Amino acid sequence: MYGFYNDYGGWFGGGIMMVVFWVLLVVFIVWIVREVGGKNSSPRSNSSALEILKERYAKGEIDKEEFESKKKDLS
Repeated sequence: MYGFYNDYGGWFGGGIMMVVFWVLLVVFIVWIVREVGGKNSSPRSNSSALEILKERYAKGEIDKEEFESKKKDLS
């Protein structure tokens, strides 16, 4: 009985666990790559156009006239 466990049970448990380990490792790596890649590709995806316009005005990238004009266009 002990020999049967070593021949089949040991391989079955060890082999399946090794496959599970590698599958989980690949899934984890894919998840990390997607998380990091998703954040770098579109950092302002949740910002509305008006919020972006307000940020540009606050930074001084556009003047008041341009801000008001674009704000009116967005409404």
